[in-house]
Amino acid sequence: MKKLFAALAAAAAIGMTASYAQAQDYPTRNITVVVPFAAGGPTDTVTRLVAEAMSKDLGQQVIVENVGGAGGTLGAKQVADAENDGYTLLLHHIGMATSDTLYRNLPYKTLEAFEYVGLVTEVPMTLLGRKDLEPNDLKGLIEYAKANKDKITVANAGIGAASHLCGMLFMSSIETPLVTVPYKGTGPAMTDLLGGQVDIMCDQTTNTTKQIQGGTVKAYAVTSPARLNVLPDLPTVAESGLPNMQVAIWHGIYAPKGTDAKITERLSKSLQVALKDPNVIARFAELGTVPSPEADATPAALKAKLESEIARWKPVIDAAGQYAD
Repeated sequence: MKKLFAALAAAAAIGMTASYAQAQDYPTRNITVVVPFAAGGPTDTVTRLVAEAMSKDLGQQVIVENVGGAGGTLGAKQVADAENDGYTLLLHHIGMATSDTLYRNLPYKTLEAFEYVGLVTEVPMTLLGRKDLEPNDLKGLIEYAKANKDKITVANAGIGAASHLCGMLFMSSIETPLVTVPYKGTGPAMTDLLGGQVDIMCDQTTNTTKQIQGGTVKAYAVTSPARLNVLPDLPTVAESGLPNMQVAIWHGIYAPKGTDAKITERLSKSLQVALKDPNVIARFAELGTVPSPEADATPAALKAKLESEIARWKPVIDAAGQYAD
């Protein structure tokens, strides 16, 4: 019996030593970051910029894999089920918090299935209309929406998408339900807005700034507390009388539950380096956003953000009564 206990203890010690060595040597090969949305979208753009900068710091390629579907939950589930060795990560946006309520049969427990690396950025939203929509400012749009609530259409990129969440918040803020038109992605939703097939849309500056600057849409407001340097003439929602509509689409990096703390710490440090990269800073500025400060690019900050956002969005989603299952 003593020999058995000794053998088990020795095996455990070897396992712990191997795990420690793995964490110390990490990374020794390419890392995959899963983006739970289609290539070319706002979150994909953010991820590719950060992945390139982290690759330089880590000395290994950080490869982006797009796994779209079910409002980001398919990609999240893939990472939740992956090996917890630090070589499969998830970069998700605010949908990580809202899916906890939107999907009542979610195949993973959001707060239990992942380890945390850190926050990446918070992207403001913009409220847009088709170019020939009658109202010229947000106050006028609100009056128009209330008077035409059964006719005005609100495009979004699908249930759980940032545009869907922002649209729900707009309707909640003006206490008026509107006709929502879901699409399979931001691209086709924007195409129909540009073509005049839908009336309004709310989406991230990473996807709307060029359209606003080009004058192909009518821009009503930005959801940040202050105006953006890249869009100085666009008023905030608070300036226009909707202070409760302030929202940013935050992004964070996660690892599967059980990933060694030394690995998540190494990844967090690399993320902090990446967010100070001049190219990342410059490209983020062009997209109307800024990198998260070092204090937010940490496991603790991301964990706290996710918990608070789940609590914030649950009553909004329940009030709208729009679920994904």
